[in-house]
Amino acid sequence: MGHGPALRAAGGVGIELVSHPSLAELHATEPHEETRERLLALLEAFEVVEGRPATHEQVERCHEPAYLDRLEALETRTHLDPDTVASETSWEAALLAAGCSLEAVDRDGFALVRPPGHHALPARAMGFCLLNNVAIAARYAQVELGVGRMAIVDWDVHHGNGTQDIFWDDDSVLFVSMHQWPFYPGSGGPGEGNETTLNVPLRAGSDDTDYLLAFEERVDPAVRAFGPELVLVSAGFDAHVDDPIAGMNVTADGFRELARRTADLGPRLAAVLEGGYDPRTLPALVEAALEGFGK
Repeated sequence: MGHGPALRAAGGVGIELVSHPSLAELHATEPHEETRERLLALLEAFEVVEGRPATHEQVERCHEPAYLDRLEALETRTHLDPDTVASETSWEAALLAAGCSLEAVDRDGFALVRPPGHHALPARAMGFCLLNNVAIAARYAQVELGVGRMAIVDWDVHHGNGTQDIFWDDDSVLFVSMHQWPFYPGSGGPGEGNETTLNVPLRAGSDDTDYLLAFEERVDPAVRAFGPELVLVSAGFDAHVDDPIAGMNVTADGFRELARRTADLGPRLAAVLEGGYDPRTLPALVEAALEGFGK
């Protein structure tokens, strides 16, 4: 671990991994599906570039100040919603996860972070998520790096309702979500969307073939027509066949091919970890995605 190069993907092609050892120490959630063991497993498997915390100004681009003040003021373990645990060090963890996501944009890399982010709404936590890491990264790219049009492709097994909400009225950001439906959080069903919001609900039990066909028929044409300067990926691995909290049948080969096809959609790409709740399989799935991103 440290500032060395990322573990290289197959074929000698690599994408830098960004994380921080504190993410495996802060934000104690146990017993809970979103556990520190997820990051420990990844940090043992890969070398990473250490990221930095996001600033208050950077996260305020996506979240209301009063909500951020509540997170910062936490002094004891609590439930922010029925699924979302937080404690006195969760604010530090959330800022660090968001900041690593910004570093991934800087490096065209992959942020291995927790807590995840795509359910986080402007004014509240939801579904294990405190700050919307990929949304904060998108705004950072626009405001501080001068990126214009961008696409966010979310293949977490759950609908990215927080990301959708943040960018619903923003025609500079195309949001695409592939997810199990009907399923938590209940949004993203057939017909829900607008000109820059595309939801691709998939039935429980969908496998590699189903995902890749949906990608070919719906995701690929929409993103290519939009013409993004940067593609951001909400890279969730909880659609894996062995994941404990969902009902999909995607394999490592499926994630590799999803990553390869997503990397072909724009001139630049960065990714942020979302779900994936089996620490035993998560490193191999991240490695498969790295192979795909490396093309």
